[in-house]
Amino acid sequence: MKVKRAGIGTKLLVLVLLVAGVIALLSMRTQLTAAEAKRDELAQQVQEQQDENDALTSDMQHSSDPNYLADIARAMLGLMEPDEIRFVDTSK
Repeated sequence: MKVKRAGIGTKLLVLVLLVAGVIALLSMRTQLTAAEAKRDELAQQVQEQQDENDALTSDMQHSSDPNYLADIARAMLGLMEPDEIRFVDTSK
């Protein structure tokens, strides 16, 4: 039985297909890396949003606590109770 050798055209076609396959794989690898970076960025954003939601939920749960409201009034509005004294550090 004789084995017929592949012609130059067949060898060239296989080489071209092999090069095209390698280029496609490298392109897919680049896209995969970009997609992984985007996924990590979005996961970070989701975590930050969940933390913010947790903080807001906590604020809502404490909204009827008089001490909590007084702390907010002091911190954000600079308000004080009539018998309170504020000390300001001017050394900085």
